[in-house]
Amino acid sequence: MVEIEAKLKVDSLEPITQKLKQIGAIFCGSVFQTDHYFDDTSGSLTKSDRAMRLRCETREAVVKNILAYKGPREAGEFKRRQEIQFGVDTTEQAIAFLAALGFEKSLIVRKRRKVWHIEGCEVALDDLADLGTFVEIEGASEEKIIGVQSRLGLAHLPHIKECYATLMRRHDETK
Repeated sequence: MVEIEAKLKVDSLEPITQKLKQIGAIFCGSVFQTDHYFDDTSGSLTKSDRAMRLRCETREAVVKNILAYKGPREAGEFKRRQEIQFGVDTTEQAIAFLAALGFEKSLIVRKRRKVWHIEGCEVALDDLADLGTFVEIEGASEEKIIGVQSRLGLAHLPHIKECYATLMRRHDETK
């Protein structure tokens, strides 16, 4: 599967929430996500713009674990990359599996996310303690994403192509 998304930095999520309600978006819920990123000892995944992520997602006291591989980003205005993901039973099993393959935890990213759906797109309102607030619009095509971005009044904002892991690494380097 290929993931296509626009990531936008915003000052506040409240006006976006109000706009989503106004245009008839469907609220799907709030989640807390802890993303554990893994790499080998030489950092080969990070160096080649790939990622191995274990996401622990808590929604209404239910925890879901998702292991994902993300391929290198493709050229273009939007963040587009191969994504392969599947559920795993427990965090501990996934970490043990990755360790057996030579991967170790390299970074943790925590975020609060509110998920909405509109016009075939998922709109995620993300709040990351160290990085601020972001809107991610994911859809089947760039045209659908552009349409939703425009309807939200965010057409003027530049797309951020880096993933949260890259932004967090950069933030940690400047401390």
